Amino acid sequence: MNYPLISEYIEAIRAAEDNFEELTNLRPVLTDDGQPVMTSGNFAVVFKMEDIETGKFYALKCFTKEQEGREEAYLQISDALKDVDSPYFVSLRYLDKELFVDTEQTAETEFPVLLMDWVEGKTLDKYLRENLDDKYALEMLAYRFSQLAQWLIPQPFAHGDLKPDNILVHEDGTLVLVDYDGMYVPAMRGQKARELGSPDFRHPQRTENDFDEHIDDFPLISILLSLKAISLLPELLEQYGAKDRLIFSEKDYRNLSESRVLEALRPLMQDLELTSLYSLFILAISQNNLSLVSSRLFNLSRPNRIQFEDENLSTEVTIEDLACAWTDEYGAKYSEDRKRLLQAPEKLTNYSIRKGTLVICQSAFYRKDLISIYISDSVTRIGDGAFSGCKSLTSIHIPGSVTSIGDGAFSHCESLTSIQIPDSVTSIGDRVFSGCKSLISIHIPNSVTIIGDKAFTGCKSLTYIHIPDNVTSIGDEAFSDCTSLTSIHIPDNVTSIETCVFCWCASLISVHIPDGVTSIGDEAFSGCKSLASIHIPNSVTSIGDEAFSGCKSLASIHIPNSVTSIGDGGFSDCASLTSIHIPDKVANIGNRTFESCTSLTSIHIPDNVASIGNRAFSGCKSLASIHIPNSITSIGWCAFSGCASLTSIHIPGSVTSIGDGTFKSCTSLTSIHIPDNVASIGNEAFSYCTSLTSIHIPDSVTSIEDRAFSLCISLTTFHIPGSVTCIGDCAFWHCYSLATIHIPDSVTNIGVWAFDGCTSLTSIHIPYSVTSIGFSAFRRCESLTSIIIPIGTRKKFEELLPDYKDKLVEQKRQIGQ
Repeated sequence: MNYPLISEYIEAIRAAEDNFEELTNLRPVLTDDGQPVMTSGNFAVVFKMEDIETGKFYALKCFTKEQEGREEAYLQISDALKDVDSPYFVSLRYLDKELFVDTEQTAETEFPVLLMDWVEGKTLDKYLRENLDDKYALEMLAYRFSQLAQWLIPQPFAHGDLKPDNILVHEDGTLVLVDYDGMYVPAMRGQKARELGSPDFRHPQRTENDFDEHIDDFPLISILLSLKAISLLPELLEQYGAKDRLIFSEKDYRNLSESRVLEALRPLMQDLELTSLYSLFILAISQNNLSLVSSRLFNLSRPNRIQFEDENLSTEVTIEDLACAWTDEYGAKYSEDRKRLLQAPEKLTNYSIRKGTLVICQSAFYRKDLISIYISDSVTRIGDGAFSGCKSLTSIHIPGSVTSIGDGAFSHCESLTSIQIPDSVTSIGDRVFSGCKSLISIHIPNSVTIIGDKAFTGCKSLTYIHIPDNVTSIGDEAFSDCTSLTSIHIPDNVTSIETCVFCWCASLISVHIPDGVTSIGDEAFSGCKSLASIHIPNSVTSIGDEAFSGCKSLASIHIPNSVTSIGDGGFSDCASLTSIHIPDKVANIGNRTFESCTSLTSIHIPDNVASIGNRAFSGCKSLASIHIPNSITSIGWCAFSGCASLTSIHIPGSVTSIGDGTFKSCTSLTSIHIPDNVASIGNEAFSYCTSLTSIHIPDSVTSIEDRAFSLCISLTTFHIPGSVTCIGDCAFWHCYSLATIHIPDSVTNIGVWAFDGCTSLTSIHIPYSVTSIGFSAFRRCESLTSIIIPIGTRKKFEELLPDYKDKLVEQKRQIGQ
């Protein structure tokens, strides 16, 4: 079907009262020169119309090109939106054969229109560029878009063409979406997309088959990440932006590794909100949607205008500040304008901060004798360490005017028992309450989204704490050493459990890890000795070093198959753990991963694992069996030392070396197979294997290291292959039952105390190749009657074995020549 020209539509609109079927009350709004107010695009022209009876303005969309299925789509869209109560969408009506147009383009004279509420505002792109010098406006724009995204993500419909030109900003800063040509509603399920949207705002792999409620996910996070970055560094828009485009382009999406924009964002990553959005952006790129995450992750904290107005008021105190200070009757020093409290006097015990003060500067009351304090409701910021070390301060009221509490503000207030944080605060900084060992209760408001590093570390009296649902980040060691904390619920918005966040919470019995968490950091639950069980969700892919080390009560734990890495010492010293499943995707078992898991009886190592780290199972004294797959190429030192219940073990042919102390003190080990590829047996590899009666050493072995078989008191015979060149110090020390041993011609060195204490050894043959015999190599070999040496070598061996001259027997005499 052909449609009229724009010029023909203009003429029809000029005489609207004569040309409409139903909308006869509408009249065009005219410019100063008498032309209808209008905008045009690829498929339509939009006129601004006024209802002469109500005075209400409308947008009338007239089509200039055919689009297949347009009528059905708009009927479905209008039906889906009629009950949607949201400021982000406007109402619309599709009217077929509504407007009469005298046209030469087609024989038709009556054409469809789309009627929508008129939206007065600027496009997001234009608003953004006009406000680049207004940091508050930029922050508010990012915040308002985050609210739009948070609302739109879970809806059963999608806009379909999100870009700056389709997002209007009202004069009051609120947002509304326009142009619904590409919209998806549930009634369209199974259809193909009518349009794909701008390449600079759509997923690089989106096709017409991608048409569901998630098609907005990628542009929403791309736009929000851009707006947040621009609010932090406005010059990014000038450097990387363009007309109807923010800072990202289609080129960035298709090759992130070469994106200059992503490189430019790295210096801004100290901002936790930006970091969170960046993570969502990467997830959206990889998944083509964000169905796996909560829409609440889009939530940004609302900026405070007062904070921006007073942001030039520093919390730092300079020499010049003190020189010009105004001092009140108590000796407290204020800035000249009385807006900043600079410093309190040494012996101040009770004090009220004067009305009109905006800032309590850093360390203002540091280590003072303060017992009580009244903070005026004019105060908006409390500086770093402001009350740090006030050991006699028992309680404090923080007024609702405060929006920012500095790092360490109340650290080591050792008598502080309770505190309420006002709703105006959005983040709890680093070390804010660290060392408040008498703190029993604290109220964290729902406005808080960030809990900083060591925020509550050492709050030993804190038994319970509620973490609000809006919190997206909990910092390193945030609750470490909270020894009275019994349970904790981690909100769904948190995606990562950071380093040592709950370490040494000795009373922690239960903890909830939400489904959105992808990583558990180093020492996250280390030392939580009362933690009996924990559920790790399927979203987790990595478990950090010593994450559950010292969880002595942990009897069972399910590690989901999503986990690909378990860090060093991940479950070390979990003394109650009886069994554990290692996921198939784990490639390496790290150092000390299961060290001192004294109740662990069996474990299955999946075929994907390539290496077993140092001390990986050391001290697992109840471990009776273990399967080592053929994928293993490396077994670290002391890997199975102290596995006192292990009776036998099969080492696959892929292993090339047995490290130091690998099977040391495996006192129940009776037999072991060493594969042909092994080249060396390390120091103390089998020392204290008191039940080992025999062992086969393959011809590939070239050295038996120090103390390799020391105190193997049940070992009766031993064959050293012809490939061995060195027998290390104390190699067979105190092998009481060793009666016979063959030393091949390849051996050149026998270490000190090599056979010391081998009381059952009656004779030994030393080949000509030996050039060095260590001190006391055969000391306390009480049954040794002869040392057989090659003919003609007596002098040589008298020098090597001066204490055994009477036991040297040349081979010739021995064989009767």
